Amino acid sequence: MSTAFADVARTADRFTYDRITVDPVTPTIGAEISGIDLSQPIDAATAADIQKALHDWRVVFFRDQHIDNDQLKSFGRAFGPLTPAHPIAEGLDDHPEIWERSVEEYRQRRTRQEATPPGREPPRDYKGWHIDITFVANPNRYSILYGVEIPPYGGDTLFTNLAAAYQGLSPQIRALIDGLQAVHRTTGYDGGSDKPRRDGRSKGPFVSLHPLVRIHPETGEKILFLNPGTISHIVGLKERESNALLDLLYFEATRPEYQVRFHWRPQSLIVWDNQAVAHAGPIDYAAFDLPRAVRRITVAGELPTGPDGFVSCPIEGDLFNVLG
Repeated sequence: MSTAFADVARTADRFTYDRITVDPVTPTIGAEISGIDLSQPIDAATAADIQKALHDWRVVFFRDQHIDNDQLKSFGRAFGPLTPAHPIAEGLDDHPEIWERSVEEYRQRRTRQEATPPGREPPRDYKGWHIDITFVANPNRYSILYGVEIPPYGGDTLFTNLAAAYQGLSPQIRALIDGLQAVHRTTGYDGGSDKPRRDGRSKGPFVSLHPLVRIHPETGEKILFLNPGTISHIVGLKERESNALLDLLYFEATRPEYQVRFHWRPQSLIVWDNQAVAHAGPIDYAAFDLPRAVRRITVAGELPTGPDGFVSCPIEGDLFNVLG
């Protein structure tokens, strides 16, 4: 089969699903899934269809899903074992897998960053773009976010396709970054409390060494593994070289043509491939005073591997454990 015909076949296959209806939002990233009620258990074939859509479109959106915490966890377990809510912060008392976030937490964190004294640089957060939990050596595979208190406007979430961002780089830059590693650390995140965890696990600090490009374990694609919120530096480069290269890659990773913007409504649910996207949100929390709360669960991942065979490793702190 010629390359042109193979590309056409792959594109057509992105629209072929047996158990669900998938409506793309942009040509590059994002799709809405309908024809399914997530309050009911999903079978293996339906889970496989959703996972296929997730790999095709990187992030998928469900509307009008009336589910409780147990149903949320049941849905997540269809794609693998769940992790605790967060390596640092605790989950809900009776649901340790679920992390609830309110918009007020984002405001407090930004206020602390903006109050940093001269000479003490705040974290490199680039307007909040990040990949979930990369300060551990085995970040989660998928993230699932459910809206429990959603304002009538505002609080949107952005996603960007890091596979497309990598492919958009020049061959010379791709060759350069394929063999580089970056240090990720928990700088700037305090977990909200000095109290010990109920499960007895350490709250950090966490530091890990990751490839700057990772191989997607399911699709085999090369993915730009860029997390401005946790990367301190690229190993082997001088500080000005590291900062300049990170600035360049951030600019490329967040180009508008690689992005999709999700407007929340009550009972919306998002699943994103944390191996292939970065996200930012709520992007406008500083501009409105309306309440907003979401609940997140995460599906356990594995140690990322780079194109040169380098495997991520912890420098300080434990791996992200699994609850089942």
